[in-house]
Amino acid sequence: MSNIVYIATSLDGYIAREDGSIDWLMEIPNPDNSDYGFSIFLERIDGIVMGRNTFETVLGFNEWPYPKSKPIFVLSNSLNVVPGNLSAKVEIVKGELKSIIESLKHKGMNDLYIDGGKTIQSFLKEDLIDEITITKIPILLGSGIPLFSKNNLELKFEHAETVVHNNILVKSKYLRKR
Repeated sequence: MSNIVYIATSLDGYIAREDGSIDWLMEIPNPDNSDYGFSIFLERIDGIVMGRNTFETVLGFNEWPYPKSKPIFVLSNSLNVVPGNLSAKVEIVKGELKSIIESLKHKGMNDLYIDGGKTIQSFLKEDLIDEITITKIPILLGSGIPLFSKNNLELKFEHAETVVHNNILVKSKYLRKR
């Protein structure tokens, strides 16, 4: 079972502005209308685990960004109801991360996409991330929501590959060394 992060950051390591806005991601030139490998990545995962804030951000998108075949598990202690049109796709999960992951494994969710700043940080604090792909966007935001926070664990990763898209985006993949 692998827990995988696939995310974009500014050069200074932010995943969103302080208000949670990701408008700066939409300004990236994309002459080929490419998803830069996101759909290929989604093919290899069984489900998506995200935090409530990320879920609420995704609800504001014009289009649902995930395949209908991929179940979504929203970590939340305050959210109790999923909007009706998403009740077949989204499940709210609560509790300790290790227990949640074990429960999802029993449901056949072997490879999980972990999304959302606080969620990723929580998984890292429990050493539950196996792979990280970070796409660097050439912008300095100066402040915002950081991808990484203080962590009492030293976690070692090894570089697996780097790809440059459109001579703008630098996507690097790292695997957890255990």
